[in-house]
Amino acid sequence: MKNLLSLVVAGSVGACVTLGLQTLINPQPVLKKVSVFSEQSPSASEANSTFKLTKNEAPNGAPNSFVSAVNSARPAVVNITAIKEYKPRTQREKRYFEYFGTPDPSKSSGSGVIISSKGYIVTNYHVIEKSTKVEVLLNDNRKYVASVIGTDPSTDLAVLKIDAPKLPVMDLADSDKAQVGEWVLAVGNPYELSSTVTAGIISAKGRDLSILEGGYSIESFIQTDAAVNPGNSGGALVNTRGELIGINTAIYAPTGTYAGYSFAVPINLVKKVMQDLIDYGTVRRGYMGIMIRDVDSEFSESLNLNVIQGVYISELVSGGSAQKAGLKVGDVIQKINTVEVNSTPELQEQIGSRNPGDAVIVTVDRSGRKKNITVTLTE
Repeated sequence: MKNLLSLVVAGSVGACVTLGLQTLINPQPVLKKVSVFSEQSPSASEANSTFKLTKNEAPNGAPNSFVSAVNSARPAVVNITAIKEYKPRTQREKRYFEYFGTPDPSKSSGSGVIISSKGYIVTNYHVIEKSTKVEVLLNDNRKYVASVIGTDPSTDLAVLKIDAPKLPVMDLADSDKAQVGEWVLAVGNPYELSSTVTAGIISAKGRDLSILEGGYSIESFIQTDAAVNPGNSGGALVNTRGELIGINTAIYAPTGTYAGYSFAVPINLVKKVMQDLIDYGTVRRGYMGIMIRDVDSEFSESLNLNVIQGVYISELVSGGSAQKAGLKVGDVIQKINTVEVNSTPELQEQIGSRNPGDAVIVTVDRSGRKKNITVTLTE
């Protein structure tokens, strides 16, 4: 699991809308304040968080048993071992290794999710970062060496592939429809305890932790209170139907272990990154050409805005798709298509999950009037 030094809550004063994301894995390095995990897989369907109380169910909306969801999801979650072999980079190192012997390979472990019967597996980038060999252990104890199809550090995602018959595949949900308060399960391999399942609820959506590096990183994590620890990185966050809604990537960990807050990359963003890596070997990012910041009551009052939620356009890139479409400085973006966006991370997630050439309907508040403007994204 990748370790993060601190969890920082930062207001976005100016952010360029392109997109990115981040990571998590198992022991070896000790966790600091925020950590990253890996294992995931995608599918489409709406989760239902409402449960009627019957004699076979527990109170407070909790199902009496998650067995059906676990049986559906767990077979598709794998254990990943990333091996880093030491190879001499200079003649001096070569002579040193010849005299003293080559150091033993270092190993770290995480999780992954099978998302295709063709053998594609999604995990966190930080799980396999700098590895020279990646081994995959299936739930049924079959073991394979995986090839790395592609990586995207800006979202902390990676796609692997194994050649194996009769693979279990996890269904993918629609993470846009996941709701705060909905029950979820985290499936992974914490501390090499294989196929561990924990339960919790979605605590928040659109979390920006400022843990990913790079100007095009995308952070719009699903926050949950399902217990996640080193080794869960790249693992599955699933709904009560056993459908994948996110890839477990980070935790807030002042002591190095789970402290009640875990974070997952939404599956809708994962699907886009995954498909691009499989098709092109790299990620093609949609781009609007705007500089933005969040709107709050204080900022709204200072500019005499008519709204206190949304994303404020502070600057337009000359000749960019937003300017060409008719967006203006001072517009407050409130929706992308039918999805509300009340923060920079939520806007970045929506744009980041789309391709160059895609057209989106941007709903803005302009001086108190709602306007729908169609913007065709560029690369």
